[in-house]
Amino acid sequence: MIRLRIKEIAKEKGFSQGELSRRANIDENTLKRIYRNPLAIITTETLDKLAKALGVSAPELIESIPDEFEGNSGKSSN
Repeated sequence: MIRLRIKEIAKEKGFSQGELSRRANIDENTLKRIYRNPLAIITTETLDKLAKALGVSAPELIESIPDEFEGNSGKSSN
């Protein structure tokens, strides 16, 4: 599973949600959803916009985590 690191990177670089939303030219509600749910599904276009606005490469904004971190999905990790 892929976890988005956008909130952490933005905080490290001193970006507010509003500023990042404007610089990346993405809807503020989209960014709020990503901040609340780092497992959210986003488009590669949105990922690219956020990476450029933050001055990092897109791979720096994602990390692979074990599926058991998914939470209350009710799925077995077999």
